[in-house]
Amino acid sequence: MSNNKHTDQTSSWQSAVSDWSADKETFNMPWGKLMMWIFLLSDTFIFSIFLTSYMKVRMTTTADWPSSSEVFALTIAGNHIPLVLIAIMTFILITSSGTMAMAVNFAYKGDKSKTFYLMILTAVLGASFVGMQAFEWTKLIVDEGIRPWANPLGAAQFGSIFFMITGFHGLHVSCGVIYLAIVANKVRKGDYDKKGFHIVEITGLYWHFVDLVWVFIFAFFYLW
Repeated sequence: MSNNKHTDQTSSWQSAVSDWSADKETFNMPWGKLMMWIFLLSDTFIFSIFLTSYMKVRMTTTADWPSSSEVFALTIAGNHIPLVLIAIMTFILITSSGTMAMAVNFAYKGDKSKTFYLMILTAVLGASFVGMQAFEWTKLIVDEGIRPWANPLGAAQFGSIFFMITGFHGLHVSCGVIYLAIVANKVRKGDYDKKGFHIVEITGLYWHFVDLVWVFIFAFFYLW
């Protein structure tokens, strides 16, 4: 009896090891997709902590908080236009979500050419966003004199928390651009012809997450 029980346990472990080593789909989805969901969940916690900290600092500081309509404004042809750069950045990022969704759709249809070009277009839009963010940072640092440790326009915490949160998000966008370019190139070369195109959807999950986070940053930093 004891020997039979031991034999059953051994067989179960061998079966479990065999399943893991064979890359079985435990949750009826590819492992890569599951790992991406876990990663995005952990990243959600990090951004939530950052934004919660920002709200606490914003509500507890006694110094004046810089007006977003002034500190994030651009002067174009002599006109002081508030939030124009941020509006363009937001439009670009939302548009990139649309191109990414189209890339996933064409990937599952097996149209590698359109998938490749749409992913590259998404990467170009993402790179444009990062470039505009670099311009915004340069303006704040050079023209306004804002630093992570100092802010001549009001509350000293403004610079540190702004650069930390937007910088962390910008890092995600930059990594996404590289990730998109690599996957798009592999799609073009036919590396996923036999494996399937789940990787394009996984890349899309990451990109949509980055876009969604920006919506919250936009609302908290630029509209509050």
